[in-house]
Amino acid sequence: MRKALRQAAAPFGFAPEVLAAADAALSALGDAWQRRDAQAVSISAKVVHCFAQARLSEEHLAGSTGYGYHDPGRDAYEKLLAQLFGAEAAFVRLQFASGTHAIVLASHALLGPEGRLASLTGAPYDTLQLALVEPLNRATAHSQGRYREAVWETGSMPDAYSVAGALRDQPDVAFIQRSRGYAPRPSLSIAQIAELIGHVKETSPGSLIIVDNCYGEFVEAREPCDVGADLVVGSLIKNPGGGMAPGGAYVAGRAELVERIADALFAPGLGRKVGPTYGAMRALFAGLHRAPKLVAESLKILDFAAALFSQLGYEVDPAMGAHRTDIIQAIRLRSVEALAAFTEGLQACMPVNAHARPEPGSVPGYRDAVLMAMGSFISGSTMELSCDAPLRRPYEVYLQGGIDLAHGMLACMSAASRVFALGRHSGTARE
Repeated sequence: MRKALRQAAAPFGFAPEVLAAADAALSALGDAWQRRDAQAVSISAKVVHCFAQARLSEEHLAGSTGYGYHDPGRDAYEKLLAQLFGAEAAFVRLQFASGTHAIVLASHALLGPEGRLASLTGAPYDTLQLALVEPLNRATAHSQGRYREAVWETGSMPDAYSVAGALRDQPDVAFIQRSRGYAPRPSLSIAQIAELIGHVKETSPGSLIIVDNCYGEFVEAREPCDVGADLVVGSLIKNPGGGMAPGGAYVAGRAELVERIADALFAPGLGRKVGPTYGAMRALFAGLHRAPKLVAESLKILDFAAALFSQLGYEVDPAMGAHRTDIIQAIRLRSVEALAAFTEGLQACMPVNAHARPEPGSVPGYRDAVLMAMGSFISGSTMELSCDAPLRRPYEVYLQGGIDLAHGMLACMSAASRVFALGRHSGTARE
């Protein structure tokens, strides 16, 4: 593949040093990529088996309009998703604007007007800080804030003492964020999520456990409900949408909790009975069927990115070939200028808006200015390859997704060439 990649890269004019680093990266990736493919076969087998049992026909692909009554495709899809996630029930709607929308709605539905929430994985990512944490922290007539969090500063997961402290008031909801978000910390594996769930069940058995599953679906053989989570929440323009879902989000878990959240989105008594799908069911089913393979493709792209930037002298997390728990790769670029160069290089290889130049700006739900590169066919679809770079220390870029290995490798090389050119011109990275 090294010769083929060099030939394919010729029209792009990448720096020779980047081509050499890509050669070295490919030489080291064989075993890691074989493991990704083997895992994809295992997870795909589960998906194929569930689809075969679902007995889908053309009528399930038609969708609904208006109120969305009597939508057999939507019902079949929710049953499929519940099976795949080890849940009693699932609630999937295009009317969820995003994963954040679904998480906030689910949390409020389970908390009620005076419930308390504890985050066991440190501070949630930016959008949840503004939409969930800050409102819960505001004093009410009966409390001085309804939120606590475990401190997570170092290590592979928060320590038991800090988790116990967050749970000491027996919160109504214990929240676990699977992915790292914009934090310089590792993402959690299913085994680590199971350990946190064990702490909750021992320390605060009455707490309901919600897992933010965004970016993690189909990366590992098990999902959070398989290890005791009461509810998982995620977005369809990430992993389970397979790059095809036009929008929406899901909640899955205990049936009674799913019903409460459905009532909160629409109205009591309507809940799961309504919500038109507007002809999107064909794309939802197709994306879900293809998701395990495309997630594996993402993981191989991220392995390549990790190996490439390691060769060029940058810190990366996870390392190439490491056990992965989501479709995010952190690369520490050490300066604002390098973040800008990376996003410009990645944007230049996007299928949509390749001519655009990313500029830092405010993004709804984020405190810091953010540089983003994205040119997806589904607006905002991080599954299709994108990156976010908040303009704050330690100046990390978060590379996400990718559904085509060749495109992902070329885009990473384009980003690396811009970063390398910046370093050569300035002589050193500066903060």
